[in-house]
Amino acid sequence: MRPRRGQRAGAPEIDIRVASRLWRAQPQAARIARAAIRAAAAALSTADRGIGVLLADDATMRAINRDWRGIDAPTNVLAFPSAITTASVDARPIGDIVIAYETLARECDDEDRMFLHHLAHLTVHGFLHLIGYDHQVDAEAEEMEALESKIMALMAMPDPYAVRA
Repeated sequence: MRPRRGQRAGAPEIDIRVASRLWRAQPQAARIARAAIRAAAAALSTADRGIGVLLADDATMRAINRDWRGIDAPTNVLAFPSAITTASVDARPIGDIVIAYETLARECDDEDRMFLHHLAHLTVHGFLHLIGYDHQVDAEAEEMEALESKIMALMAMPDPYAVRA
């Protein structure tokens, strides 16, 4: 995959789609999501592959969650790794990340977090799922959380798992 104009060689191609007007309240959202993916890709030395990000609302997220996971409720972030094809594994896109505005905003209110910091964290979290990380057991969760904290530090953003006073 050749880098687009203005894209660094080795950086993933990132396609961000805004599917809800709610995101207009956060005009830096696409920039932050893009920066989070680039930081995660650089930290983990992943290949130059494409990623899609859908900035959605709770209604869209609920429908996606219901249709793909059988859970009839919105969630903050979902990640959909690309299926393996006959094409070169390095040439295929990594996958897609979907983030729900209202759930993200509600979590920020409930947990006293800054919206763009939490968006960056959820984007990094989704990216890690795309490349195979999970948190189903404690050891996996600890490894994934440590990576998330490291990547957030690289972005000069707070550790999402730090204990708050």
